[in-house]
Amino acid sequence: MELGKTINEIQIGDSASFTKTISETDVYLFAGISGDFNPMHMNEEYAKITPFKTRIAHGPIAASLIAPVLGLKLPGLGTIAVESSSRYLAPTMIGDTITARGEVIAKDEQKNLVTMKLTFTNQHGTVVIDGQVVVMPPLEKFRARIKDL
Repeated sequence: MELGKTINEIQIGDSASFTKTISETDVYLFAGISGDFNPMHMNEEYAKITPFKTRIAHGPIAASLIAPVLGLKLPGLGTIAVESSSRYLAPTMIGDTITARGEVIAKDEQKNLVTMKLTFTNQHGTVVIDGQVVVMPPLEKFRARIKDL
């Protein structure tokens, strides 16, 4: 496992991404975890009468793809999410391949906080979600302890 970057190792403009294709299984598993069995996601006949004309994936499925970016790549292992906001701009369809990208836009070294711009795009280049997250990268003392595990 790669250790996360500390605030001093992170630069404005640093970025990382993660890509995944959203499957029907993902939709059913998310419905079971969240309890959201809205027919917009679960029932094709119902979904045909909606503006989308077919089932769509739950928005938070795509939004959650930022988790491996923050927790495993940038800042990485030891990162704590503090605050996030997002805007859903287009639906995520079952079968869409979503790329979640985070880019560092600000740092507060005194408070050990990093602000990142979030962009989620599908395989057509359409931005389906945008937003922002504030995270606390790992402290140096955490990195020293994790090496011993």
